[in-house]
Amino acid sequence: MADILASLRSLMASQSPPLDALLVLSEDYHQSEYVSARDKRREFVSGFTGSAGLALITKNEARLWTDGRYFLQATQQLSDQWKLMRIGEDPPLDVWMSDNLQKEAAIGIDPWCVSVDTAQRWERAFAKKNQKLVQTSTNLVDEIWKNRPPAEINPAVDHPLEFAGRSVAEKLKALREKLSSEKARGIIITALDEVAWLYNIRGSDVSYSPVVHAFAIVTLNSAFLYVDKRKVSSKVSSSLQANGIEVREYGAVSSDAAMLASNQLDQAMGVNFGQNGVCQNDTCDNDLIWVDPASCCYALFSKLDANKVLLQQSPLALAKALKNPVELDGLKNAHIRDGAAVVQYLVWLDKQMQEIYGASGYFLEGEVTSKKIPETMKLTEVSVSDKLEGFRASKEHFRGLSFPTISSVGPNAAIIHYSPQAKTCAELDPNSIYLFDSGAQYLDGTTDITRTVHFGKPSAHEKACYTSVLKGHIALGNARFPNGTNGYSLDILARIPLWRYGLDYRHGTGHGIGSYLNVHEGPHQISFRPQARNVPLQVSMTVTDEPGYYEDGNFGIRLENVLVIKEADTEFNFGDKGYLSFEHITWAPYQIKLIDLSILTPEEIQWLNRYHSKCREILAPYLDKNEMEWLKKATEPVSA
Repeated sequence: MADILASLRSLMASQSPPLDALLVLSEDYHQSEYVSARDKRREFVSGFTGSAGLALITKNEARLWTDGRYFLQATQQLSDQWKLMRIGEDPPLDVWMSDNLQKEAAIGIDPWCVSVDTAQRWERAFAKKNQKLVQTSTNLVDEIWKNRPPAEINPAVDHPLEFAGRSVAEKLKALREKLSSEKARGIIITALDEVAWLYNIRGSDVSYSPVVHAFAIVTLNSAFLYVDKRKVSSKVSSSLQANGIEVREYGAVSSDAAMLASNQLDQAMGVNFGQNGVCQNDTCDNDLIWVDPASCCYALFSKLDANKVLLQQSPLALAKALKNPVELDGLKNAHIRDGAAVVQYLVWLDKQMQEIYGASGYFLEGEVTSKKIPETMKLTEVSVSDKLEGFRASKEHFRGLSFPTISSVGPNAAIIHYSPQAKTCAELDPNSIYLFDSGAQYLDGTTDITRTVHFGKPSAHEKACYTSVLKGHIALGNARFPNGTNGYSLDILARIPLWRYGLDYRHGTGHGIGSYLNVHEGPHQISFRPQARNVPLQVSMTVTDEPGYYEDGNFGIRLENVLVIKEADTEFNFGDKGYLSFEHITWAPYQIKLIDLSILTPEEIQWLNRYHSKCREILAPYLDKNEMEWLKKATEPVSA
């Protein structure tokens, strides 16, 4: 790590102008949350493996900013050459730099790896001291990264209409109508999941996300896909061409963005004006280029005339979040198969914990009978998560996991986004809580579920904490709310039962889920963060319901289901707004042993029994006799 920092500082000094600081971001050229191995630059320089974080290297300091999900993990992974900056507790990066770097400092950034939003915010902050954001011509990290993984040539594939539910032609028509209504003549699409969704293609360029490294430009008369052409088969090429989409090399997006800015792109490509019936000539009123400031990189924005740019959230973000009926059916079916895999895993794990570790098991609370266990029989966080993946892999349409499984025992469960490694992970412990947060990619939908269990005798405190989390989970899932309500307003519902005991959690409560796309999907979310105010929750959106509680050094608890937003059947309709509610589509039991039933209200007990009854009914066709017997026992009705 010392060599990496020394090499970077040497490169910084050799730049023109010499750099006083270098920013290394987590994102790739598309501002993705999860990136391919060759784009993990921030991880390479810092050693911190979390998905969110930002590294700052100055002449004599190295600091890393990350959010509350990763405080504990970053503390463990950063060397003593790094200082952790806790977002929300320590000064934000732009404030710290303005206060601590000298006047007229030059701060380097790769303009391909930073969004327009972020770059402009930093420029404003730095201007107070005449500090400058300097766009480097190459990525300095890439220059010193000797064994950087090579680019992979993974094929792009068509995502058939039977799963997509809407044709490319329909999506392009709706997009062009949106462009026209906003006086825009073109849009640069940079978010990988938006490109995949619009053109009904999928790929495997990023682990856990079925996307292709590609950009798109759509004008009123034309459409382009910028991708390594070696990834595009003749079959995929034909279906793209049939929809009027021209395939161009990935690197051509830079020069094409400049041509788009000067209104020469369509002419250069020999496009006939008016062929899509929106704009009949090249002098129509539409003169803006639309880019999403949160996902478009600064490098492409710099090719445009800033006075003729519409900086606004991509119209595809909301269109993609509003699932069509085919996507909703697919998601529901995928979650049923996924729920069956989770139950099969719990049945297997319960048996193993009893046989190997002498645990009382999933249902009983007896003391553990200690046993000497041969090394070959020991269960670890990684070996059991591999088993869970095996149960999922046996299900129809399975294509892989949707994120690295968080399989965590005891103190590790307090690390919110814990990622177990085979060499260092913990052994399962019948006396400790076990939390697993996992999901899969199926052709018909993406899944994400968390359950927390104990195979020994949980303490009264663990039960009280689990029950508080469950109460918050139930409260949010049962909410009814008027149209126009955003996730910021609902976040509190999941926290109130925890607040009653002085407990809380440092992450948001819910995120959207893709349809065989990213497991974390916007633009909506349920969170205390201000951006959760931006988009109201709407019918046919998906959102997770995942409150938690984490006690550093002891245990962590989280419960997560995926919900679909639907119209609510309310007795009244104040203000003629229309009211909305949630429908659970995740099916797996909550562990009765961990619930303090005396804390639950009669309504909560009724909800729990009804949910468990549906679990039995819905999962029955996917389970064998032994598994079904276990599920019946796990979902027996309870009373206070």
